[in-house]
Amino acid sequence: MGLPEPSPWANQSQDGLLDATDLPHGWHLPNRFPGERSDDASAQIDVLLGYNDWVNTEDQGTARKASDQNETIDGRWRYLEHEVTHTRVMIRLQRQPFAVPEEIRITGVIYLPWRPGDPITSQLLRELPTARIEAAINKRLFAMKRTETITGGKIVLPSGRKVSERDLLNPLGDPKKTPDFYELVALQHGQLTREGDRNPSATMAEINGVALSTAQGWITKARERGLLPPGRRGRAG
Repeated sequence: MGLPEPSPWANQSQDGLLDATDLPHGWHLPNRFPGERSDDASAQIDVLLGYNDWVNTEDQGTARKASDQNETIDGRWRYLEHEVTHTRVMIRLQRQPFAVPEEIRITGVIYLPWRPGDPITSQLLRELPTARIEAAINKRLFAMKRTETITGGKIVLPSGRKVSERDLLNPLGDPKKTPDFYELVALQHGQLTREGDRNPSATMAEINGVALSTAQGWITKARERGLLPPGRRGRAG
């Protein structure tokens, strides 16, 4: 089976899958693709690593479930550098088209010390911020897909109601009586997150004068409606 033609992209961020703003402080996204290339060799890297083995296994190729295909089909390797240690890292970014809403996951990591032959310690591996990078990508992509529009400094909700950004941290009201309630839940949660709140669900409970479980239930329903990106297990908010 032949490899696909190389992508015509000139740099790693041109397709929007990974942007320099997605990286935590201290990490750099070079323009070039892995291997000092000017084109995307992700498919070739998968072949060299044997990451596509199942595609060539006749009795498995048609038996894979759609959820498994999320992990292997059409992944893209991106190359990062640590600005202080010059550690080189390649991460494989994979769209999850069957997730609701669609998201990006990191499905592979190649870790290369600056000097070939240097050891890789468990501490260095723990410092690789894959979860933060993944979360930043999905936050950015979700923001790009949101259906709200801003007219004259106001956010226009689906019902046509307009709210200003400064009103987003006001109490939301009764879910049964407030138009666009779960859109407002998503906007309030997003505003708190942008301000650096580490536990926005608790803050929302305080703002709205409700129990924490109630606020968490609102957030869950907003996520189920595709108004918020998926949460992460073990994380508050």
